[in-house]
Amino acid sequence: MKALNEAKASTASRATFGVDEVRNDFPILKKTVYGKPLVYLDNAATTQKPQSVIDAITRYYSEDNSNIHRGVHFLSERATTAFEDVRVKVQNFLGAARPEEIVFVRGTTEGINLVANSYCRKRLQPGDEIVISGMEHHSNIVPWQMVCKETGAVLRVAPINDRGELLFDEYKQLLGPKTRFVAIVQVSNALGTVNPVREMIQEVRRLDHHVPVLVDGAQAAAHMQVDVQDLDCDFYAFSSHKVYGPTGVGVLYGRYDILDAMPPYEGGGEMILSVTYEKTTYNKLPHKFEAGTPNIAGVIGLGAALDYLQGLDLQEIAAHEQDLLLYGTERVRAEGIRLIGTAAAKTSILSLVFGDVHPHDVGTILDREGIAVRAGHHCAQPVMAHFGVPSTVRASLAVYNTREELDRLTDALRKVKEVFG
Repeated sequence: MKALNEAKASTASRATFGVDEVRNDFPILKKTVYGKPLVYLDNAATTQKPQSVIDAITRYYSEDNSNIHRGVHFLSERATTAFEDVRVKVQNFLGAARPEEIVFVRGTTEGINLVANSYCRKRLQPGDEIVISGMEHHSNIVPWQMVCKETGAVLRVAPINDRGELLFDEYKQLLGPKTRFVAIVQVSNALGTVNPVREMIQEVRRLDHHVPVLVDGAQAAAHMQVDVQDLDCDFYAFSSHKVYGPTGVGVLYGRYDILDAMPPYEGGGEMILSVTYEKTTYNKLPHKFEAGTPNIAGVIGLGAALDYLQGLDLQEIAAHEQDLLLYGTERVRAEGIRLIGTAAAKTSILSLVFGDVHPHDVGTILDREGIAVRAGHHCAQPVMAHFGVPSTVRASLAVYNTREELDRLTDALRKVKEVFG
């Protein structure tokens, strides 16, 4: 992604991106809140869904509803085909080598926990080190803390500066003979910082021993092209509901040879080939990690979301969102509001501190103006601690947002000033 100071899109490029046409695809954007048109700026928490995704889910339940894989009847075969077709779509979306490298999970959080439990718990010894960054979501901190507590391994944290950027030299110094796993976020959910994950992984590859790298792509997949083979990561996780798909579904990519050597995460139906009271033989990839009946409708909805997203021009999306980010940054700063996270490379996040006014109070006033934002620590309390604040007001951007909506945001922030003086 381009640096913020290089991100101003030309008037011509903005004109080519049909944001009005895109907005028409999302029925909820026509909603009014307290008598005012909805301005939805909580996209880092979850994105809205286009009509095509809603229709795909409805169509499955009204025409094809059945369990998958083991049924021999018409509906089961149709549902199975639709489900497995999405696996191939995700493979292509991520640039994976084969569909068996795609595991459907409940979300990024479960994907990370699957790796922590299935890969790390059996391999780590006392004194081994797991390296993360200082801008991680709790989901990419707590599972590793749990593993470290159980195995005696040590969690090492690469620090960030006061712009919210990774200190790359300090990160490199953490990598060494005791490093056994690296887990890094591609885009910070609290700051919008875009980490140089490819370069970070290259540094890991310089070690004398192979160290697997997991990338948390929850905030990246909707905003930039992802190619797991180009990144050279071993695992990549993202959530459906952050790429315009339904909740309750996510994806874990893993290199085939590593996944194949990992034991199952959960036991039950589908993840087995045969079961006796004496012995169970596990299923092949990816099914050994997909115990029980999955969220079939959700996976089908994810497929529709990826179809929708890839039907747009990803470069135009990036230019549009970067234009909004730059414009919003200028408007907020003009109001004298503190912005947390000013990295040169960032995307889609405006994280604000409004003097001594509690973010929940700011969020409540914005809500009455029809503006949906997130107020809190954003499951990133160590990040908040670094900046000396308990929480922020986070406005997060998506493909359907506009400059006019950012104007309404800044107008509403002026009302906060009027209320609190």
